[in-house]
Amino acid sequence: MELAVLNTQGKETGRKVVLSEAVFGVEANDHAIYLDVKQYLADQRQGTHKAKQRNEVTGSTRKLKRQKGTGGARCGSILSPLFPGGGRVFGPVPRDYSFKLNKKLKQLARRSALTYKAQAGAITVLEAVSMEAPKTKTVAALAAALNVADKKVLLVLPEGNANLQLSCRNIPNIMPILAQNVCTYHVMNASAVVLVEGAEQVLNTLLA
Repeated sequence: MELAVLNTQGKETGRKVVLSEAVFGVEANDHAIYLDVKQYLADQRQGTHKAKQRNEVTGSTRKLKRQKGTGGARCGSILSPLFPGGGRVFGPVPRDYSFKLNKKLKQLARRSALTYKAQAGAITVLEAVSMEAPKTKTVAALAAALNVADKKVLLVLPEGNANLQLSCRNIPNIMPILAQNVCTYHVMNASAVVLVEGAEQVLNTLLA
């Protein structure tokens, strides 16, 4: 697949880049995407939730009423889960939600996600951007020129570009990321993927 390289005004430069069919044209695997996204979201969870069980709740352990003769159910202490302020049955405890996925499955998931974006025509290639200083207005104008100002944009960089990355901080719908760090969740969560020229080569090398 070939895509025209656009300049910062949104016009074609006359150059074209080739997106590898082995990365951007595979048979998409929805289940691989599901598992990779699920793993990413699980890794974001802190897992610090905690509810006290009956042996952890503060309170008296005296028997509230006699065992027999009251006409009601047997009753122990006020710490029972049956009473307000008592412990919780099978409550949440701190845990690690992360789980392992095979490297090949994760690569398949990323290739599948990129293929979906390529098929939807949601991938744009932008020429290298050089900025002398961070400037939010410049990136906002760039997004407008590329017709992605109203979309959730994943800006994929071939290498670190401090000024460009800092310029995106105040624009909530633009997420700059290095090509080597692109994950399935980021691709699927974006409405448009903008590849800075050179990023496609990094993706072709990593995922082919």
